[in-house]
Amino acid sequence: MITKDEIQELLHSTETYRVERTTSTGDMDKFQEAICAFANDLPNSRKKGYLILGAYDNGELSGLKVTDDLLKKIAAIRSNGNILPIPVMSVDRFQFPEGDLLVAEVSPSDLPPVRYRGRTFIRIGPRRDIATEAEERILAERRMSFMATFDTMPCLAAKLNDVNTDLLRTKYLIPLLGYELVESDTRPIEEQMAAVGMYDTEHQCPTYAAVVLFGYKPRRFMPGLYVQYVCFKGEDVTSEVENEMQLEGNYCELLPRLESLLELSVIKKKPVFVSILREEMVSNYPYQAIRELLLNACMHRDLQSNTPLRFYEFAGHLEILNAGGLYGNARPENFPSVNDYRNPLVASAMKTLGYVNMFNRGVGQVQTDLKENGNQPAEFNVNLITAFKVDVKVSQSYTNENGVKTGGKFGGDVPSLSPALSQVLSPDEEKDASTDAKDAISSSKVATLDEKVASSEPKVATSEEKVASPKKKISSEEMAIYILEYCSTWRSMDEIAQFANRDKNYIRNKVLPRLAEKLEKEYPDVPNHPRQRYRTIGRS
Repeated sequence: MITKDEIQELLHSTETYRVERTTSTGDMDKFQEAICAFANDLPNSRKKGYLILGAYDNGELSGLKVTDDLLKKIAAIRSNGNILPIPVMSVDRFQFPEGDLLVAEVSPSDLPPVRYRGRTFIRIGPRRDIATEAEERILAERRMSFMATFDTMPCLAAKLNDVNTDLLRTKYLIPLLGYELVESDTRPIEEQMAAVGMYDTEHQCPTYAAVVLFGYKPRRFMPGLYVQYVCFKGEDVTSEVENEMQLEGNYCELLPRLESLLELSVIKKKPVFVSILREEMVSNYPYQAIRELLLNACMHRDLQSNTPLRFYEFAGHLEILNAGGLYGNARPENFPSVNDYRNPLVASAMKTLGYVNMFNRGVGQVQTDLKENGNQPAEFNVNLITAFKVDVKVSQSYTNENGVKTGGKFGGDVPSLSPALSQVLSPDEEKDASTDAKDAISSSKVATLDEKVASSEPKVATSEEKVASPKKKISSEEMAIYILEYCSTWRSMDEIAQFANRDKNYIRNKVLPRLAEKLEKEYPDVPNHPRQRYRTIGRS
């Protein structure tokens, strides 16, 4: 608050845009208009304004006696709802031999334009007036410039030695600006950091972005800046915990640890039966999709919150819960088409570090990756206001009880397997099938296994026999039949290898010799012709 000596100077000050003197005590409209005008600070002086009750325009005191009721009456202006946004002001009484003064000190608003009952008042020298449309636009533009995001604000409790400046230089400045430019820059490191928003020269401290990205112990300044990972055996948080850990540190340390956690603990792979020709490795979750969701959570989280980023793994789904709901232009009705950045400096640095691209295509790519992996689309809960939640179900291909990937196809022109081909054969059935396959090859009979199964006598097994019968895959001889069928037109070695999902050397050394009498070469006189192709004899 202003001192008594400063008040005496202001009474005779020539800075009339900062001072309004009056002898009135009851004109509340006049008082509120004056406070509104001081808060708008059209000259952008960033100096406080003063409404002084008990003084004439020439600075002489009127002999006013300031009572407690008058103090309460003027102080109530701040929160009576007539002036919005609510002004930052204080009220005090100063006593002089000639009389009392009541002084209302008003700070310039960071959120102009400020309005009194819907009208924008400003100071033009000693005069108070209503702002024009152009003047309101100036105030509105100033509002945007004042709205600094949290990551660009100074971390007043931190010092330069709380930031790993070597890491900042090698991981951020050099990739961002280039090695030669950084090496030739002779300015102090504080000025170099300030040039990229990582240091506040006015307060002589790093910004929150610098602490988040390169700080030695960022949780000292932001207690919620860590990832809480918990693996539950069941489907909810009441089930038994199988594994848990806390991942913390600056983002240069934390983000690689998150990637390692995904690769080593969360993402699991196993082979599943796709066709009689091949097996395929499938994942419970696509790595790139879950990585994208976690990086987005780190980038968009509310850094002021004490709530950690929660990453929970359940038996059948993953859950990511992040402090901070949709921000800025992003709203439930336009998500994910429209995005905005709660932490633009952190987001820009993560792009430079190679973790995100900021193309606003992440959510779409996540859904595509999930679909290709056999997962349901990710479910986004954007209505939690203070949090953002993502739920991802485990892949159906990974959890299929029969171990058969759903929707699996052969390559080339061969259609999907019919249900008959995915049935499990007993040892006797496999032996019979192998004999039939050999006979088919020797007699140049080229038929699909679907036709063979359909023409055979169905065997009805009891439930006891089904349980006792061990599960086995279709024999290799059956595979040969399909290769002959596939080669009904000219096929190259690459095409056959891709179709069979086998190495070319395996096809050349193991498969083709067995079918030598049934396959013809396009260049028979040059067996190793670079464009050699094969076709089943008798097909054209």
